Amino acid sequence: MKTMEEQYMIRHYWEQGLSKSAISRETGHDRKTIRKYLLTGEIKSYKKRKPAEKILDPYKDFIKSRLEEYEELSAERLFEDVQERGYKGGYSTVRDYVRAIRPAIIIQAEYRYETKAGIQSQADWGTIGEIFIDGEKRTLYCFTMILGYSRMRYVEFTLDMKTETFIQCHLNAFEFYGGITKEILYDNTKNVVLHRALKANDSTWNPMFEDLFKHFGFLPRLCKPGKLGAKTKGKVERLVAYVKKNFYLGRDYESIPDLNSKAYQWMLKVNAKPHGTTKIPPIERLAEEKLNPFDKFSPYQIVRTETRKISRDCYFSYLGNLYSVPWKYAGHPVMLRIQNNKMMVFVNGENICQHTCREGRGTTVRVSEHFEGLLKKIRGRNEIRHEKRIESLKIRAPVVENRPLVQYDLYLEDGPDGR
Repeated sequence: MKTMEEQYMIRHYWEQGLSKSAISRETGHDRKTIRKYLLTGEIKSYKKRKPAEKILDPYKDFIKSRLEEYEELSAERLFEDVQERGYKGGYSTVRDYVRAIRPAIIIQAEYRYETKAGIQSQADWGTIGEIFIDGEKRTLYCFTMILGYSRMRYVEFTLDMKTETFIQCHLNAFEFYGGITKEILYDNTKNVVLHRALKANDSTWNPMFEDLFKHFGFLPRLCKPGKLGAKTKGKVERLVAYVKKNFYLGRDYESIPDLNSKAYQWMLKVNAKPHGTTKIPPIERLAEEKLNPFDKFSPYQIVRTETRKISRDCYFSYLGNLYSVPWKYAGHPVMLRIQNNKMMVFVNGENICQHTCREGRGTTVRVSEHFEGLLKKIRGRNEIRHEKRIESLKIRAPVVENRPLVQYDLYLEDGPDGR
């Protein structure tokens, strides 16, 4: 079927005296097609057909309404939903439609959430990268906290993300700020919540962390999972990237304590500069926060207990390092009580020694006093064993019965057979 314009062109070339072959060359149409239009003597017009209803059309409004309400719904989930409503088509049709309309539905503009003074802070972990300690590759993490109103920042580097470390970082941050906000916003890390319910109050909290927030009286808030949650705690999310680019990259340090010491000096500097959003240095707005004073609370003790067994060579292992104990306790089970990087060792309730926890792995911590008297004891034991062994090897003379000589005389007189 040719368009109206094409039909007019064929008629025009024919009236100009061109042959059917010439018109065919000009228009690219077959000679039979040219002849067909010339023989009719009239121009035909065609109405565009009304497109047939597509199989997904009855469900498009439903899909749009679902995406407007829950913009992160997957195409697979929407496919299941329309199937329940009678859709008989394939998944790819739904997927392609969702891809086409999702950008138009999602609102690109964002609303900046601002909190009042003293109300909220945000805390999060960040992964900085891989480092080597004592020849072993370890992951370096960064704990970050930021006050929502003043934008006062706190940063601390660690080698793990254990709950004990998480809590200690909180205590250090509270001390740095001088106080605590009424609530702190978190993602759904296991350090905070073991099982999240629809209502935050119904969630199962990490018991160690629950003890912390009840002690200091702040309220933990959980952000939504996924991208929406990341936007909710955008202040601390941006802080992690800021720390990595503005402080960590290209900086030399000898140890984690040295790195944290340099991070402390960096915090003093950046918190004294005008913030990009508020245009006021965070340190100047800190006084307006009116935080719940940290020093009004009783000291919070983080105590971790572990059980180990002492080896025959008088050592036990903790986090990849070996620590010595007095030799007389070899083979005994021990309980470790770790607090503020100090480790106390107990056997049957008795504190037998203590150590400072070492960073890294593969280190042997040997206290000379733990082995005093061991060599002498071993030598003495070996001498006793040697003497017993020599005694057992001695050849003993047979025991001969002593008889009076008269008995032999009688024996000779009577003869061997007694006659």
